[in-house]
Amino acid sequence: MSEKQYTYFILTGEPSGAMHAARLINKLKKEKPNARFVGTGNSAMRSAGCDIVLDINKMAFMGVVAVLKNLKAIRQNFNIVKQALLSEQPDMLILVDYPSFNLKIAEFAKKNLPDTIIIYYIPPKIWAWKSWRVHKVGKLCNEIWCIFPFEVELYTRYGYNAKYVGNPTLEAIESKNQRTFQPRLAENEFRTLQPILTEKNTIVAEKNTIALLPGSRISEVEHCLPRMLEAVRLFPQYQPVIVATRAIPEQVYNRLASDIPLLYDNHYEHISNARAAIVNSGTATLETAVIGTPQVAVYHIACAWLLRPIWKLIFPLHCFTLVNILWIKSGNAQNPKAEGGEVIKELIGFYFTTDRLVNELRELLENKSYRSEMQKRYDKIKYYLRNSQLS
Repeated sequence: MSEKQYTYFILTGEPSGAMHAARLINKLKKEKPNARFVGTGNSAMRSAGCDIVLDINKMAFMGVVAVLKNLKAIRQNFNIVKQALLSEQPDMLILVDYPSFNLKIAEFAKKNLPDTIIIYYIPPKIWAWKSWRVHKVGKLCNEIWCIFPFEVELYTRYGYNAKYVGNPTLEAIESKNQRTFQPRLAENEFRTLQPILTEKNTIVAEKNTIALLPGSRISEVEHCLPRMLEAVRLFPQYQPVIVATRAIPEQVYNRLASDIPLLYDNHYEHISNARAAIVNSGTATLETAVIGTPQVAVYHIACAWLLRPIWKLIFPLHCFTLVNILWIKSGNAQNPKAEGGEVIKELIGFYFTTDRLVNELRELLENKSYRSEMQKRYDKIKYYLRNSQLS
């Protein structure tokens, strides 16, 4: 009688999680070469060998309005995943980020699949908001695989089983760096680019570029990109380029920035080739830091000026971006609230103005010591992620 094939069921809900899940699948294959992989995902996971029961393009509902409009589809998604779990009876269920969906599925699996091991890979950011989820995650999961070293203590202090398994963003970029990236140019070297043909036009040769990363959702692009463009147009000696995602229809970019080159795919290289970057706050800030390009983080919050009197009550953290949070958590920031205590400038909410963005961009482009200090701090963050004890 042949041995039952070991089955992993992997749940993702958005492109970044699917990308990390694909890398995880390739790692798990080395441990169990004959294992089977099933789950929710996209083409990246399918290419890694995962049978997709639900494409994440059908799961991308962000915001209260979108959720309310698509309640029927969301219920159908839950039912599809639940039926697949009951059918597959997987040995291990791995939840990847996307807590609003994944925690509900974890509850279902805990009740209906008692022999299935439940793992949370890239757990909810309880250190930023909804800290009460620490107990929900801890009680539902057999093990929590953390991607930031400081997260482990947040769970283990309550007796939950957590370990640091390395940071997938760092691993992805550094493995790619060994194959394709060129070393970062010294400050006294003027970066020149060969013309790059894009879907829209050609980047002007021998012009330093400013990379614009306006986000991965249409609402983010619509709110952030116009202000980014207002600022960069005041620096005509630099060529702005949009590091675009195919999740956003091209007509959205064209409507907002018809004269700016769109660079699809190979986005690590496009960030690496830029003199500076303006980045919508999110995982992209950490990617940009690992690559080594000086940056400023921005984020639009609707009616932010109304929130100013109670800002610190709503957002108790001193900083928002992963780059600055890691700088503080790694113990490098002696006084994170003092001037210069951060790594990158965060222009969030009512701080996100064109004037402030222009001032910070000028520092990034022209102040060599400012750029150099930022890049030195990047290196310390990378050292922290790379050399923290892996369990």
